[in-house]
Amino acid sequence: MAGSVNKVIIVGNLGADPEVRTFSNGGKVCNLRVATSENWKDRNTGERKEKTEWHSVAIFSEGLAGVAERYLRKGSKVYLEGKLQTRKWQDQSGNDRYSTEVVLQGPGAVMTMLDGRQGGGGQGGGSNDGWGGGASGGGQGGGSNDGWGNTGGGSGGGQGGGAFDNDLDDDVPF
Repeated sequence: MAGSVNKVIIVGNLGADPEVRTFSNGGKVCNLRVATSENWKDRNTGERKEKTEWHSVAIFSEGLAGVAERYLRKGSKVYLEGKLQTRKWQDQSGNDRYSTEVVLQGPGAVMTMLDGRQGGGGQGGGSNDGWGGGASGGGQGGGSNDGWGNTGGGSGGGQGGGAFDNDLDDDVPF
């Protein structure tokens, strides 16, 4: 095999409101805690069981971080595509600790809001670099402006587009 793949897809609910921090250079990071659950029926007792996993998510894409900050809240259902990264840090006692988190950064980052409770739909802003990486709203929303020149509303769904959307010719040859 010539290469490798580091891709994570999570569909879950936020356990808390997004936590946004701004760096001194003006960049943003948005941290999310996302719960995913699986349900099954115990073969021996017939009892319904549930197991919940908690995932730490860091969004470094400025456009996606802004959309998450503005539209996501505790309980929001989201679809996320990113990559796994493990970082090393030291606790107060000087012991090495490791944290593995899902990172949304660069062209492979996708965030889609799956519930329409917040309204707002539309594509998440940021750079128009032709790589996609946008966010999609989850349902019919009001006509709000997200601060990046994109207006909310629309039916949501699908991935955010890029510069390629502008190259399409409206004349269909058939």
